[in-house]
This record gives sequence, structure tokens and C-alpha cells, in this order.
Amino acid sequence: MIDYKLGEVESKFADLIWENEPISSGELVKLAADDLVWKKSTTYTVLRKLCEKGLFKNENSSVTSLISKDEYMAMQSERFVEEIFSGSLPKFLAAFSKRKDLSHTEVTKIQELIDKYKEGK
Repeated sequence: MIDYKLGEVESKFADLIWENEPISSGELVKLAADDLVWKKSTTYTVLRKLCEKGLFKNENSSVTSLISKDEYMAMQSERFVEEIFSGSLPKFLAAFSKRKDLSHTEVTKIQELIDKYKEGK
């Protein structure tokens, strides 16, 4: 599991990659300049850092992800539940639903996930 949390700016940069991959590093520099107002050196510094963390790779000037955005978000969600709720998903759901009323659709989707999980076990 990648033990790394993206900051706000890194997250925007990662989204540029996820939304446009595979992307040439030159094109990524242009996108980062337009969207984030970054210089070429900043783009390559942050890209190198995220490659070292195992999120992306830059091979032959082609940038691709090593994990999808969904995979990254799932890992961050697991980490959050582990750190804040001692790994207890029921405690997380109880706390979440105290502050926000779940819609019928949300409850149905959660139940479908539970049912699907039960069938797979």
C-alpha cells in the first residue's frame, strides 16, 4: 500500500495525469503551466517526487500511472478509517450518518455492497 497522502496542489497535478494519460512529459509541462501556472522545473520536480512514491512512472518521456485514481482513493479511505476509527467501518458509518442523513438511494447502494460482499465470501 502506498503510504503517501497528496497535498492539494499535488492532487490537482495527479488529476492532470490521470485524466490525460498516457501523456508525454512535454505535454504535461504545458498542461501544468496552463492549469497550475507552474514552470517546467516545478512540473518535473513534482513528477519525480510522485514517481519515487510509486504513483506514476515517466518512461521514454511518457507519463502513466502505476495505480488508478480509484485505487489511490480507496487506499486513502482505508487509511482514514484505520487512523480515525481504529479500522472499524461500522464506527465510521455510524459517525458519518449522525451528521448527514443518508438518502434512500445511498442506503440501497450500501446494502447492495454488503450483499455483494456476503455473496463473495
